Amino acid sequence: MWVYEKKLQYPVRVSTCNPMLAKYLTEQYGGADGELAAALRYLNQRYSIPSKVIGLLTDIGTEEFAHLEMIATMIYKLTKDATPDQLKAAGLGEHYASHDNALFYQNASGVPWTASYIQAKGDPIADLYEDIAAEEKARATYQWIIDLSDDPDLNDSLRFLREREIIHSQRFREAVEILKEERDRQKFF
Repeated sequence: MWVYEKKLQYPVRVSTCNPMLAKYLTEQYGGADGELAAALRYLNQRYSIPSKVIGLLTDIGTEEFAHLEMIATMIYKLTKDATPDQLKAAGLGEHYASHDNALFYQNASGVPWTASYIQAKGDPIADLYEDIAAEEKARATYQWIIDLSDDPDLNDSLRFLREREIIHSQRFREAVEILKEERDRQKFF
């Protein structure tokens, strides 16, 4: 079904070890509006959406997994040389005690990921509006993480991800218009 190329969608570089920045990035790893929730939301919604836009949900859902891989790489690079004391100072002491340096699907506050983050109403237009909102929330979160970061290398990758969220939102908006036109045509038949 998919072809996996063993390279990141966009290069990920970090300037220094920064566990605090890694903690912020966990919001996009396992948070409600993060990449895992987005990928699963879109790949789930595609089963109850008209065929005219099913490919869009498949494409974007798959790309969200690529973004998840980028976020995981960022977190790993930001923490791989951190000492337990540095992790503790960054608010990651509890994470270290439970997971060492392994990634875990949780948000920046340490709340584990849950399937309740995934929305699927079964109404294609309602679901697409939910998807637009999710992309816009992810875009805003990327901007806020950029605002908190002083790492120019990492910010380059974060800006790439922020821009992809904008593109996804635009594609979902186009899909809403396609489905609204189809719905309106059917009313007159």
